[in-house]
Amino acid sequence: MKILLTGANGYIGMRLLPQLLGEGHQVVCAVRDATRLSVDEETRQQLEIIEVDFLASPQPDLFPQDLDAAYYLIHSMSSSTTDFDEREALSARNFNAYMEATRPQQVIYLSGIVNEEKLSKHLRSRKQVEDILYEGSFNLTVLRAGIIVGSGSSSFEIIRDLCEKLPVMITPKWVLTRTQPIAIRDVIRFLSGVLGREDTFGQSFDIGGSDVLTYKDMLKGYARVRGFRNWILTVPVMTPKLSSYWLYFVTSTSYKLAVNLVDSMKMEVVARDNRLAEILGIETHSYEEAIDMAFKKIEQNLVVSSWKDSMVSGRFDRSLHKYIQVPRYGVFTDHKQLRVTDREAILERVWSIGGETGWYYMDGLWKIRGLLDKMAGGVGLRRGRTHPDRIFAGDALDFWRVLLADRDEGRLLLFAEMRLPGEAWLEFRVGPDHILHQEATFRPRGLKGRLYWYSVLPFHYFIFGGMIRNLARVS
Repeated sequence: MKILLTGANGYIGMRLLPQLLGEGHQVVCAVRDATRLSVDEETRQQLEIIEVDFLASPQPDLFPQDLDAAYYLIHSMSSSTTDFDEREALSARNFNAYMEATRPQQVIYLSGIVNEEKLSKHLRSRKQVEDILYEGSFNLTVLRAGIIVGSGSSSFEIIRDLCEKLPVMITPKWVLTRTQPIAIRDVIRFLSGVLGREDTFGQSFDIGGSDVLTYKDMLKGYARVRGFRNWILTVPVMTPKLSSYWLYFVTSTSYKLAVNLVDSMKMEVVARDNRLAEILGIETHSYEEAIDMAFKKIEQNLVVSSWKDSMVSGRFDRSLHKYIQVPRYGVFTDHKQLRVTDREAILERVWSIGGETGWYYMDGLWKIRGLLDKMAGGVGLRRGRTHPDRIFAGDALDFWRVLLADRDEGRLLLFAEMRLPGEAWLEFRVGPDHILHQEATFRPRGLKGRLYWYSVLPFHYFIFGGMIRNLARVS
């Protein structure tokens, strides 16, 4: 089958893509920025990639006319606390307009469980998108999921941060809300299982794991899997705003996502039935099995995708292209270079920078800078990196965003997503001449930006000098 995969570089899309290719389907990936599709060159050669912004007016003849099915995996909850529902509705209407011209037999939409009379803004938006898609000229199959648990998922990473950082927690009363988590592996099985199944056309199905738990149960269950104890104290009064700040400062989530999550965590999210599991013959995993499987992926460095790499986890909300050309005028630069002997060994060290590896010199100061950024409402060092030694354009790397990662050219270009009175780039290059170049570029914004640069100049002298020396040191 020829399948359109929207949201192909998102958390779910990156998990579903290898499944579809492995089943022998032709896949057309719809992405806003083709440079951000984090797949290797061999996989890229198997795909047809189309750049499209579903928030913009539909373009004629953009998609192939012979599509058999499409997956709608577009969500905007992380990008805004105010108008994400309007953005999601607009995207759905524009998607319908595109599909009117291509007429796929089936569209599959991953939504949220919406069984309560009173819904959060997030869940109301999911239901609204579902209603809009039902107006399309195709057979719609809707899968409604609650919390998705898997390596790199926002829910898993939040639970992981809370449990690993806070053995004793004072929590708001929404931790007593019931939910039905589902393993990412099971979500992918359901998404691929309904493809082409006429008995699922025109229907909406709840999907969930084998356990119905409170959020407190989930925190306790995580600790059991990891082999430690945690203590959770629930207080009756904690405002949504305080709850959002609590999640933001303790976990790796963004503040926008924290606000929307807190709003939804007050709603009970439990599946009404498991009829789709019976139709497809799927036996779902328990919550603790999902946690265990997630850590096996992490320990083997097999995390395929992470929500932290989404553009909305930082400053970007559109394309990387406008930043990829480093300015040369009206900027301050710190350029250092060293001759190296083993080019490949140096590239290996460059490609491993950040995350648990650190920045090769005075990591304590980097952590302080990350803490200050977080206190100012920035991303801090909370995101780390998805892979220990693989980098793709668009990936998050601590408080940087990868603009370009060309191993053959020997060039890694990063853009700062921390709070700054200006814009900053950090570039590493190792050419065929075996010279390692390290260049920091800062474009100040007014007098404040210039004062900032001069105030940190002494720190740059030591930090950047030590960093290039340690990068060039190969045992």
